[in-house]
Amino acid sequence: MADPRAFISFDFDHNETQKILFCGQIKNSKTPFSVQDWSSKEDLPQAEWEKKLKTKINGCHLMIVLVGRSMGSASGVAKEIGFAQDQNVPFFGVYVDGAGTSSTLPKGLVRNRTIAWDWNNIAKAVDQMMGEGKNK
Repeated sequence: MADPRAFISFDFDHNETQKILFCGQIKNSKTPFSVQDWSSKEDLPQAEWEKKLKTKINGCHLMIVLVGRSMGSASGVAKEIGFAQDQNVPFFGVYVDGAGTSSTLPKGLVRNRTIAWDWNNIAKAVDQMMGEGKNK
């Protein structure tokens, strides 16, 4: 199988820089997955945004949620997690931007599936996700 495709969920208002850095580092590391920039480039009506995101998430093997310090206000991230759950797409979180174990997590993401930004552990989490959900 080619490298699994990962959907990157992040707080657009607060963590776009971390998303760019994360995706850039993926290209230069030996990570067992690939990403494409699935971010919406335009403001869309809510129903159209939801339809597009559901399709994009369903087209991926897993989702990685970048958890920043302001995650409690990121309602779009919580919706994306819900879309992943509905479509049986496995996901985990990665702390970014100084967030840590006492930071607020978005609805649907649990603490024991959220890890530090460490490429060895991220690779292990990707392997674990590939054994779950619709990808078994």
